[in-house]
Amino acid sequence: MKSFLLYPGTLLLSLATVAFALPPPSASSVVTAYVFPREQPLHAGDFAARKLTRINYAFANIKKGRLVPGSDNDGVNLQTLLGLKRVNPQLKVLISVGGWSWSGHFSDVALTARSRREFIDSAVEFVDRHGLDGIDVDWEYPGSVGNGNRFRVEDKGNYTDLLRELRERFDRESKILGRPLLLTVAAGASQEWIDHTEMREVARYLDAVNLMSYDYYTSADRTTGHGAPLFADPDDPKHISVDASVTLFKNAGVPPRKLILGIPFYGHVWKHVNAANHGLFQRGKNSDMEANYKQIVPLLTGAGYVGYRDPVSSAPYLYNPDKQIFITYEDPQSVAAKCRYALKNKLGGVMFWEYSGDADGALLKVIDSGLHRAILKRKGE
Repeated sequence: MKSFLLYPGTLLLSLATVAFALPPPSASSVVTAYVFPREQPLHAGDFAARKLTRINYAFANIKKGRLVPGSDNDGVNLQTLLGLKRVNPQLKVLISVGGWSWSGHFSDVALTARSRREFIDSAVEFVDRHGLDGIDVDWEYPGSVGNGNRFRVEDKGNYTDLLRELRERFDRESKILGRPLLLTVAAGASQEWIDHTEMREVARYLDAVNLMSYDYYTSADRTTGHGAPLFADPDDPKHISVDASVTLFKNAGVPPRKLILGIPFYGHVWKHVNAANHGLFQRGKNSDMEANYKQIVPLLTGAGYVGYRDPVSSAPYLYNPDKQIFITYEDPQSVAAKCRYALKNKLGGVMFWEYSGDADGALLKVIDSGLHRAILKRKGE
């Protein structure tokens, strides 16, 4: 594996960051933004609504078997997001339920026909009350402990039952409301996820599978690595990649058009990393830091960090030889490569976690322009 030097203290600019005056993304190419306000109020002016097709608001919680707000600000924030439809009438706003911290009750919710019905009733009530366009089920993870959660062997079939019954109820509600209701999931990008679900059957009931194709390496790992490598580097001890995950899901029966490729707007940081291979695939310690792209950008113009790119994985990284700090992250060039990959493989589009991590909209501009250029060219052929 060879690393290309990117910049010894100067920011590398990409033509992909140039903004083009184009209409909102085509319906054939989904751009989903996860929005995670962390108890904070949202402001409409902070969102480039015309560059998005869907917003997944994170997160609703589950209490006593029912979907409930995760924050006192949820009602106001959801109305702020729905107001963006004045700018982009095609925009869809969904509530995402669960996530890493609040998936602990999913196994109980999915366990019986009665518990599923109670949850689905509450979900429909929530969607109707706020005028939303659907639900994103973010169960992390069926059949697995996740964040110390209760889980069961039965989760595999119960996950299918929950989504099938949600789909059936949504179809009935759509006729009453006179508008479609979307049902999507966030899915772990691993063989373990495939083993604990029935994705061929599940995909029948979904509008999209938001593939969490990131966190392949985190600072909890004792070895540094790429957080979201597009392709596997032969020197990678884990031999993992976004491409391998997409292949897993396609082989498991998920139609490519329903696969939405996940892109992280954040990085992971290790400390005490020796300088061999500029810190890549070396021993390191957890830094207890997770830097979003907005926080990483200032490091690109100095502070002792040197930027490199793994040409095989299409992944950038930073190394500071004095502080012995290694950072894996995404930049405009790697995001553009993922957009090209999504189009080449006829995937449904891309999603990203999460909106506030971008720096002046630089990464979203790449997604918008990268997908548009190919779409417009294809339509003109």
